[in-house]
Amino acid sequence: MMERLSLRRLVAIALASLAMSPAGAAGDNLLIQIQHDGRYQVWHSEGVTTISEDDALAVAATATRDGGDPQAIVGGRARAFETEHGVVIDMIDAVADKRLLFDRDACGAVKIWHAEGATRLTEDQITELVMSALPGGGPRLTFDDRHAKAYITPLGYTVVLWKPAARPTEK
Repeated sequence: MMERLSLRRLVAIALASLAMSPAGAAGDNLLIQIQHDGRYQVWHSEGVTTISEDDALAVAATATRDGGDPQAIVGGRARAFETEHGVVIDMIDAVADKRLLFDRDACGAVKIWHAEGATRLTEDQITELVMSALPGGGPRLTFDDRHAKAYITPLGYTVVLWKPAARPTEK
């Protein structure tokens, strides 16, 4: 139990520090889950749909296997489904980014993962990240102009992506 808490704290600190850094300001970190058929479900830390923490908590509390009753929230209606991969919130009235994954970080704060996001990785790149993941973070990998590091977490594989800082040129 303590190992799991420590791991979650480490990942939360890594994600928070990346989000605060200039290199990570426009970042879209990922959560990868493996489905029964072997395909990947990729969740994004950034997406177009917004939901307040209070609304997310209220909707997630109604989650059932068949989906809880639709709840009125700011911006429309939502309902939650309890799945083996976590609580999924269906944003009924959203035009895009209709599915959100409800999560809590190591400190208990609400974390929302988005089904749609800007980051696009190939299946080979996703497979490489999953295979490299370790509880304390796997080796740094490079894809295009970004670095990536994958962590094993309770919900799946968290991937931190960042662009390396530009090196100053010599005069």
